[in-house]
Amino acid sequence: MSSTDHSLLSSYREALLEHLFAGEVMRHIWVSGIKRLEVLKPQVDDGGYDLVLETSSVVRHVQLKATFRGSTVRRFTVNAGLASKPSGCVVCMHFEEKTLDLGPFFWFGGAPNKPLPDLSGFQIAKHTKGNSQGVKTLRPNLRVVPLSAFEPVATIPLLAARLFGQDGV
Repeated sequence: MSSTDHSLLSSYREALLEHLFAGEVMRHIWVSGIKRLEVLKPQVDDGGYDLVLETSSVVRHVQLKATFRGSTVRRFTVNAGLASKPSGCVVCMHFEEKTLDLGPFFWFGGAPNKPLPDLSGFQIAKHTKGNSQGVKTLRPNLRVVPLSAFEPVATIPLLAARLFGQDGV
């Protein structure tokens, strides 16, 4: 896949990466002995999350971010609405550009059944395009979170432990 394909077909790639991520987490949970992991997808994506992952004891509202390995992207917009969800979190996944292999991951969240870390100290995001006067207005419900605020997580098993706790994997 060329760089042009990645940009022209970014919505398809995003959906594919989301499915790959959910499948890898489901596989890990299954082989760990927990056979049920529900994966729910919101009808509209304005709630601040892309997926809901639910085991018998933890419900995670997950906002996914993705960028290819070697990318210079070092900050991500996070929807502040995610803070109102139980166990909201953000997972940034790096992927191999040619094969779409996932990992490493970067975690921004709290322990299972705990809220998202406070977003109030992060910069308010601006629109990427200017209005009719060329001014890039603020987007009050989005915060810019630097990659340095995320915790590196090397593998799906380690990420599953962040999502569901040691007892949940």
